[in-house]
Amino acid sequence: MSNELRIAVLGVGMMGADHVARIQSRIAGARVTVINDYVIERAEELAATIDGCRVVIDPIDAIADPEVDAVLLATPGPTHEKQLLACLEHAKPVLCEKPLTTDAATSLEVVKAEAALGKTLIQVGFMRRFDAEYVELKGLIDSGDLGRPLVGHCVHRNPSVPSHFDSAMVVKDSLVHEVDVTRFLLDEEITSVQIIKPLPSSKAPEGLQDPQIAVFSTESGRHVDTEVFVTTGVAYEVRTEVVAELGSAIIGLDVGLVRKSKPGTWGGAITPSFKERFGQAYDVQIQRWVDAVVRGAESGNYVDGPGAWDGYAAAAVCEAGVSSLETGERVQVAMVDRSSI
Repeated sequence: MSNELRIAVLGVGMMGADHVARIQSRIAGARVTVINDYVIERAEELAATIDGCRVVIDPIDAIADPEVDAVLLATPGPTHEKQLLACLEHAKPVLCEKPLTTDAATSLEVVKAEAALGKTLIQVGFMRRFDAEYVELKGLIDSGDLGRPLVGHCVHRNPSVPSHFDSAMVVKDSLVHEVDVTRFLLDEEITSVQIIKPLPSSKAPEGLQDPQIAVFSTESGRHVDTEVFVTTGVAYEVRTEVVAELGSAIIGLDVGLVRKSKPGTWGGAITPSFKERFGQAYDVQIQRWVDAVVRGAESGNYVDGPGAWDGYAAAAVCEAGVSSLETGERVQVAMVDRSSI
């Protein structure tokens, strides 16, 4: 490994290009040396702006390239399984934007393949775990000052989504973040999920069930509900409230954490998009990943954040969610015992 971590970025659409800019301008100890995208012209245009960076047309070749120490995957979800397995084959640490893969079965195969190596190489890009407000809320819960958490309330609203977005994608691409947030904050698995379908918005494209309400149950019997509304036409709104035995706390009001057990006021503008709301969280996530990869040569752990198991768990919950979307019934989450891996 050179003095700087040499990163291949696969997929340079909106998210991947944003990561390239981040690594080049705000991340210490790393640089982008290889870019890959199925739109070759887009990859070449971006690579031309970076000294010493080149385009490798085949993604598997980009992973195997000797001038690549680590990989950042921002490619479409259906390509992830093959690309992740290639990263494991070449022992390349990888940060994979969600989803890990597009279904629970293939996610589990990735988990097993990593476990067989005896190294922790895969980190999943659930960036909310690195957001200052979520970190503060997690710390408050873990401190015990609020007593036992009992109920969670979440809101996930987008002003708009791409034209190809369908009802299942509301679960797999949007609700998936609340799945990980629930597991992160409460430190337990989600055991069942039900999707409730309210009256659809007249502004949603025909056939898109929007909004949706998801209700999670966890191992200890806690309940978390989430409103997901992806065509509000207003702004980007993400809120999480935890109600516990000794009080409650809420984040996402654009004023930091508001604890209702103490006096407080709030107000101000609404965040226009996820880039503004979670830009700093992305920065922290990538910097901590880079630092973990550099340390990993000694420890065998190249991850500082959610790993392959977290990606598998999210896929399993979302799979149950899509089934519930179709039937309207509460669906049990099917997951293997982690100790069996």
